[in-house]
Amino acid sequence: MATMLQILDFLGVAVFAVTGAIVASRLRLDCLAFVFFAVFTGVGGGTLRDLLLDAPVFWVENEIYLVVCIAIGALMWFVIPPVERLSKPLRWVDAMGLAAYSVMGAAKTLSLGHPPTVAVLMGVATATFGGIIRDTIAGQPSALLKPELYLTPAFVGAGVYVGLFSFGIEAWPAAIAGVAVAFFLRGGAILKGWHLPGYTPPRDES
Repeated sequence: MATMLQILDFLGVAVFAVTGAIVASRLRLDCLAFVFFAVFTGVGGGTLRDLLLDAPVFWVENEIYLVVCIAIGALMWFVIPPVERLSKPLRWVDAMGLAAYSVMGAAKTLSLGHPPTVAVLMGVATATFGGIIRDTIAGQPSALLKPELYLTPAFVGAGVYVGLFSFGIEAWPAAIAGVAVAFFLRGGAILKGWHLPGYTPPRDES
């Protein structure tokens, strides 16, 4: 379990740090801003999770997470042109981070002895809060406000992991299933515009 948590944690931090640097590049900011966006996007979701769970904040206990974010922010300064030539790089990298962190947040919550419902909620918070911070600082519309699936993949991914693990499935198979389902749903939203029906106010017939 501990190894799985650390791998998912580093994966989530790294890919969200990449999305922060991509946003900084699109705003035509300097190298230090690349690092700033990479750090705050990378550690944002996990920080919220740990604060809500009254657990030691992961990057305060282990500074290697900050080193990873700083290194990624600096590296992206040099490799942004080929990255941006890829199709929808920001959304796909964000989807990878969302999938990994939805399971990571749920798994860590369960490991601390909290109930399954709390674990699913913490999985969603961990997966989405870094992106919210990134978009808010950049002054861009949050993905949460778009009709395509965003919260739903995180919720389902965390739910699949928690459900399988609670029924006795080993941590790694449960984690792989949760990440795969979350990434599949988010990928469908990116490629096909998958979305749930939005609220429609009743017509005023007066």
